[in-house]
Amino acid sequence: MPATPPLPPHTLPAHRLSVAPMMDWTDRHCRVFHRGLTKRTLLYTEMVTTGAILHGDRHRHLDFDAAEHPLALQLGGSDAAALAECARIAEDWGYDEVNLNCGCPSDRVSSGHFGACLMGTPDTVARAVEAMRGATRLPVTVKHRIGIDDLDSYEHLTGFIRTVEAAGCDTFIVHARKAWLSGLSPKENREIPPLRYEVVQQVKADFPHLTVVLNGGVLTLAQAQAHLTWADGVMIGRAAYSDPFILAAADRDVFGEDTLPVTRREAITAFLPYVAAQLEAGQPLNRMMKHTLGLFAGQPGARHWKRTISEQGHKPGAGLEVVQDALSGVPDEVLDARA
Repeated sequence: MPATPPLPPHTLPAHRLSVAPMMDWTDRHCRVFHRGLTKRTLLYTEMVTTGAILHGDRHRHLDFDAAEHPLALQLGGSDAAALAECARIAEDWGYDEVNLNCGCPSDRVSSGHFGACLMGTPDTVARAVEAMRGATRLPVTVKHRIGIDDLDSYEHLTGFIRTVEAAGCDTFIVHARKAWLSGLSPKENREIPPLRYEVVQQVKADFPHLTVVLNGGVLTLAQAQAHLTWADGVMIGRAAYSDPFILAAADRDVFGEDTLPVTRREAITAFLPYVAAQLEAGQPLNRMMKHTLGLFAGQPGARHWKRTISEQGHKPGAGLEVVQDALSGVPDEVLDARA
């Protein structure tokens, strides 16, 4: 039997810094834009359910631009066989990692018995991980909370980790908040349960052989670097979306690359060929450019940029001239500043 061919060189996800999977936000347009800011940061898709992949428009849910590597596919589901098939498809599609969502607290997700509610049934997660690992050479990782509802003891958390580790998972992305599956909305579950970084830090101390990535409440690269003194990686969520320029210095400051951070002008310039190609394919301008609205957060010209893109980008026929108009209201010193 011939040897299994090695995976492509890019299939080596570095979890030192990543951008969280976020529904309706981290679509393929967002990821291409983020990649223009940082080459090394690991990017994640929005959560895609197994049903959407197996029974829906596979190209719509899975296609991505080659520039997005390194890129992980996050799956939502609980059926081991379906997850295994989706993991196999993910490898065929060219992804670099498959991640199982055990952290989303929404009612819709819980009613389908996946997301955060899976923390209540660690054996289900273990079976899924084992099946996925049997179907793909890609790394299989799990993203989860520190607890759910009244299952929030440290003993339950470590029991979950031990059970899933035994199935072959060695990378755990831990959102440092518990989730209330009833009584709080997904937004409230991101804000009301207190952040407990010390719990994740204890997990790393008790499982030093595992890759433990911290998620939750990290707003700056400086904060990420502080956590990297004990964590193997840090995942930044909404801050990377509302103020994406924080990613510009990641390759230098987090990954140690001998490189200059890109400027805002350079980031937009790098994004425009992709935007032009998407316009040719029939995508409206605002679908790509909405992900850039926070690029000038807190800077002179930010209001002009956001207003121009928001008011003009959705109109039929809107093209790159809208972007040029938006740029014209931003001072050169802002456009050309480096992080």
